[in-house]
Amino acid sequence: MNGDEGQPRRTDIDGAAHGIPTLTVAELEADPHGVFRAWRPRLPVIGHEVAGRLVLRATDVDRLMRDPRLQATETLYPETRGIPNGTLFDIFADGMLTANGAVHRRRRSPFTRTFAVRLVEGLRPRIRAAADDLARDWIGQGEIDLVERYTALIPARTIADLLGLPRADIPRFTRLAYEVSRVLSFTFAPDDVPDLEAAAVALRDYVIEILEARRSAPRDDLLSRFLAEAEAAGELTPQEVVIQIVQMIIGGTDTTRVAGAVQVALLLQHPAQWEAVGRDAGLIPAAVAESLRYEPSVGSVGRVARDDIVLDGHVLPAGRLILLSTMSALRDEAAYAQPDTFDIRRSDLPRLHPVFGGGAHRCIGEALARIELEEGLGALLRLTPDLRLAGAMPVLQGHSGIRRLNGLRVAAGRARPGPVQA
Repeated sequence: MNGDEGQPRRTDIDGAAHGIPTLTVAELEADPHGVFRAWRPRLPVIGHEVAGRLVLRATDVDRLMRDPRLQATETLYPETRGIPNGTLFDIFADGMLTANGAVHRRRRSPFTRTFAVRLVEGLRPRIRAAADDLARDWIGQGEIDLVERYTALIPARTIADLLGLPRADIPRFTRLAYEVSRVLSFTFAPDDVPDLEAAAVALRDYVIEILEARRSAPRDDLLSRFLAEAEAAGELTPQEVVIQIVQMIIGGTDTTRVAGAVQVALLLQHPAQWEAVGRDAGLIPAAVAESLRYEPSVGSVGRVARDDIVLDGHVLPAGRLILLSTMSALRDEAAYAQPDTFDIRRSDLPRLHPVFGGGAHRCIGEALARIELEEGLGALLRLTPDLRLAGAMPVLQGHSGIRRLNGLRVAAGRARPGPVQA
């Protein structure tokens, strides 16, 4: 006995001295699943050279998503990354995703009705028709990049139609959104910040331009309604009004384009499961859910602890950035049978999918994302049953934030004839 038995072991930044490894971004980026698989049975948390802590186990991640002692990061993340001001900083300071308490509720409430499940379901026929149209544009052309020609365009067109943005603007705002979202990863260098800031300024200016147009000539669209209600209520500052739309464009375009491509790649890599879903469209929601589990498009959720929190004898220190690793939790052997096996018929996924977060910050666009993924996959199964990978299986990169996929090369023959199925 050394007098320390039963006492929590503080996981300070020199955690290796206390048996807690502090891993580099390079180590985590090289093989995140392998790193998590190695450490998860041994420790509930590992150190991160930038973020401080990575929580690994499914039960801990699920509980901490809803634990009032953990809060959204507000401006801690950009400050940690050397971004003390500017538009990138404002996206964290004035957005709903990183706010807490009454401020979070005030910023989020104008959108809760719009994204209610019942209302979003009404968009399904439109999204289905858009997916069919987009697929028919390239079927029969030989090898294509499915991300560029298809999975990126479904959410971009959906968010454009929802907000009332001109479809001709899609290349402009998606390019900026993809660039700005790089700030959520740990792979950018200080030298990259000016380019990220320039993209953030350009996206902010684009939103200001669109909002000014709605003030001058309101339309029957979400932006006009949001603007009218926000200004009538007087609860949001002009800056907050702009930043909520900036965040919506980023969140509504980037994560689903990656997830849409990954689910197709995984099914094509498992031909029996691709064929099973093709025969039975009722399996599509399960295929989407399993793809999101096996390779989530969001690798982690950032939080900060208000108080010290003990996990299996180790302390998550108050005031430090903490990453709740969805990637690790969704492959946890204690939560899922054969977690490294892709199986669309698995029965152990919880009713509320962990990839969409939990508690007050559960993803407001969850229902819309599911519809986009289901209808995007459904159109391919109906129209291109002979779709195949053209080259190696792509690698989804990243261990945190919005993960990255450079492209997905596929090929298909002619479109299946006949009417579009309802």
